[in-house]
Amino acid sequence: MTTVGACDGLEARALACAAGWRTLFSSLDLRIAPGQWTMLVGSNGSGKSTLLRTIAGLARPLAGEIFWRGAPRRVADAEWRAQCVYQGHAPGWKDAFDVRENLSMQLALDGLPLSSHALDAAIARVGLARQARLPFARLSAGQRRRVSLARLSCSHERKLWLLDEPGTALDADALLLLGALVDTHLRAGGLALIATHQPLPCAATPTRLSLDGPTP
Repeated sequence: MTTVGACDGLEARALACAAGWRTLFSSLDLRIAPGQWTMLVGSNGSGKSTLLRTIAGLARPLAGEIFWRGAPRRVADAEWRAQCVYQGHAPGWKDAFDVRENLSMQLALDGLPLSSHALDAAIARVGLARQARLPFARLSAGQRRRVSLARLSCSHERKLWLLDEPGTALDADALLLLGALVDTHLRAGGLALIATHQPLPCAATPTRLSLDGPTP
């Protein structure tokens, strides 16, 4: 049942999260409508990754509620799983697999399997065509991040992107590609919550949410 006056995208009300016995933040409110993105900032240990994991359903909050399209988010609902992409700061790529195998496996887990031609096109789009059959263990940190960009480029059907430091280790060209992917996603009615220590080259201006609290 839709809540009266609710956001048509992602909403969190009075959210509180902890790490062990330490409360990271409390009474956090968040609203992101379709076509918008929020830049999540804060010092190390402030709870950015925990907030993203909690919204994705990988961690439980101490208090508060999370809503998706006006209804309480249910982690087990097929509709939620089909709408959300979570990409952590340490993606679980397998070093023994090559680039193509890793991306193919991840997209299958996402429920977004690609044809062989489409998979090769996604890899080429992020500048890794020559590395497609290279074992993941031999990639640089930036090349590993480009594989994550290839995953995002195939996730246009997923309306909510939850990204944890997606720009880490990317060079200038790859950062521009990341910004373009986010902008395309937003123009298509998507929304995003992105934790980042660096400004992203997006045409869309974000709302800024700091977990450090107001500046004195």
